[in-house]
Amino acid sequence: MTTEPRLKTILDGGRYFEAPRWHDGRLWFVDCMARTLLSISSSGERQEHAAVTDDTPCGLGVLPDGDIVVLTMFRKRLLRFADGQLSLYADLSQLAAGTIDDMIVDGQGRAYVGDLGFDLPPPDNRGAVGRIILVMPDGSARVVADGLRFPNGIAVSSDHTRLVVAEMDGACLADYDIAPDGSPQLRGRLGRINEPDGICLDRDGSVWVASFTEDAFIRIGRDGAERERIAVPGRRALACALGGAERRTLFCLSAATSYEDLRKGKSVSRIDIVDVETAGDGDP
Repeated sequence: MTTEPRLKTILDGGRYFEAPRWHDGRLWFVDCMARTLLSISSSGERQEHAAVTDDTPCGLGVLPDGDIVVLTMFRKRLLRFADGQLSLYADLSQLAAGTIDDMIVDGQGRAYVGDLGFDLPPPDNRGAVGRIILVMPDGSARVVADGLRFPNGIAVSSDHTRLVVAEMDGACLADYDIAPDGSPQLRGRLGRINEPDGICLDRDGSVWVASFTEDAFIRIGRDGAERERIAVPGRRALACALGGAERRTLFCLSAATSYEDLRKGKSVSRIDIVDVETAGDGDP
């Protein structure tokens, strides 16, 4: 069903917000174009934590000790933010086949990283060459999934047994079981969403999906059916996360932009919130 807009804007005027993660009472995220790591409270208090001077930050994760991991796309690195400083956490430049995009860290400290399989901008004949790289807490890394069509948003359940990946070119969600060693095993594909970007899970096992070209945040059930839709007319939906005291606040990141505008560096991003019935689960 379509839900009438009931969003409340808590932050506006950014450039391109991505990778929202609820942690320690705040929403952490990056501004890709401004190359900054930020956080905001539910009431809108904004704080800038760090700048990435030599690359574009995109994905985020939170380690079990509370440190933040920031993905940088083109140098293919994961950076650890601790004590106000960024330091190298993992260098994937020799393992990744292409630009790395989004990532998530589960409650055991395992990082799942999306490898597009090609370098941006995307070639016309790119195909299903995307992969998932698993970075273990000891720093070892290996490819654990392939055959993905532009892996984008990634989410993992709180019991560490389910991984979901948005396939932007595939217009669907790849749904995996996670083996004890962290390896995902494909269960199937869910939904039909145009250009799915960032995602998050709720306690019913449904997935909230930011659809870039549908200008909406869409809730997809375990059976692949659409359950809810929150429209942001005229704006590209980028990413979402469930947070707040009871994890029933849906943070919706969007931008007034287009592919043509993005090529020119033109984008204005904002964060809206809305209360939902079903609380969040896992990460983000």
